Amino acid sequence: MPKMKTNSGSKKRFTLTGSGKIKRRHAYHSHILTKKTKKQKRNLDHVAIVEKVDVKRIKELLVR
Repeated sequence: MPKMKTNSGSKKRFTLTGSGKIKRRHAYHSHILTKKTKKQKRNLDHVAIVEKVDVKRIKELLVR
């Protein structure tokens, strides 16, 4: 049986940390930035950790 392929959309969006957590970027930071405040854009710039509920689902897409 052949190996399962990693979901190519997921590998572009998520990265694994050394401790096994999954990093993600915030949404709403790519366009229509003129109406957003500096504070809102600055807070969207930070990297976030995926919530515990979603980890299993995303790891299935990444680690195949």
